[in-house]
Amino acid sequence: MTTSAIGYSTKHSYSALQQIAFERRALEPRDVQIDILYCGVCHSDVHQCANDWKNTMYPCMPGHEIVGRVAAVGPAVSRLKIGDMVGVGCMVDSCHACAACRDNLEQYCEGPKGFTGTYNGPFKPDGTNTFGGYSNIIVVDERFVLTIPTNLHLPGVAPLLCAGVTTYSPLKHWKVTSGQRVAVVGLGGLGHMGVKLAAAMGASVTVLSTSPDKRDDAMRLGAVEFFDTADHKAMQRLELTFDFMLSTIPDAHDINPYIKLLKRDATLAVVGLLTPFANPTENGQVAFHRRCIAGSLIGGIKETQELLNFCGEHNIISDVEVIDIKDVNDAFKKLQKGQVRYRFVLDIGNTLRPT
Repeated sequence: MTTSAIGYSTKHSYSALQQIAFERRALEPRDVQIDILYCGVCHSDVHQCANDWKNTMYPCMPGHEIVGRVAAVGPAVSRLKIGDMVGVGCMVDSCHACAACRDNLEQYCEGPKGFTGTYNGPFKPDGTNTFGGYSNIIVVDERFVLTIPTNLHLPGVAPLLCAGVTTYSPLKHWKVTSGQRVAVVGLGGLGHMGVKLAAAMGASVTVLSTSPDKRDDAMRLGAVEFFDTADHKAMQRLELTFDFMLSTIPDAHDINPYIKLLKRDATLAVVGLLTPFANPTENGQVAFHRRCIAGSLIGGIKETQELLNFCGEHNIISDVEVIDIKDVNDAFKKLQKGQVRYRFVLDIGNTLRPT
């Protein structure tokens, strides 16, 4: 039997989000029904609602940084119980059979449809659109539900499920460790998590930003140095400096000034941009020091749980501004202008009510 729900969605790329009523699917044997308490507002929510990536299915109900309480479980659920505090990130299903899924890398699912997004993802097998966390309840396969360390403040946990794991995954994959020099490019929703996590791993973190007014924040978050990228002399002094660089800039930009800052055999991983760079890559700068330019996409379920456990051990959460869901359209506008430090989180449990 389906469950009635409410949430905020948009019907077109040019329209604001508005409250709608809809039905969540009936609870299947391995499913968990979650009462949503908080949901982060991700920059990708803005892009998806606006159809910037030309793949949006409408109506589109965003939200893939979900924190809530288990309200019901299917008969085959073994790991979770009613009342547990849990999280749901960017995925709610995958093929479970391909090499990537077998390696716990569901974000790179090689099945016919790839992974199923928490929203804007055709749900198998009937093809209907998935609706995300800007809603009061969600039903998710237990295998894609994460447990939350009890010491973490719940609103600050929500962005860990996307921004957190998006920065944690490349830091772990390229084996960032104590004593290394790491640069985080851009200090926003992704960048501020990159600083916190790299510092907790023992790295010496430098922030490179176009916003000099964020210098104090960078130091508070765990950086030991901050440089304004408009300071060309400073950028020259930093050439051949970093063991690893994490670019979190969400818009098209020139990557070439940052390539020069890498040591020989070092990697610059791009996590903030899913579209082409503003300028072609200077391959000579890559080749002459055997540098590597790479990309990385969120994280698998096992890795996301590892991140949450790591954050529990180090008492790490996102810096958030908790807002009423009625203010979500205003939050989208502020996010586009960079007017948030560093993530908006919707207070679903206290502010989402039927209109």
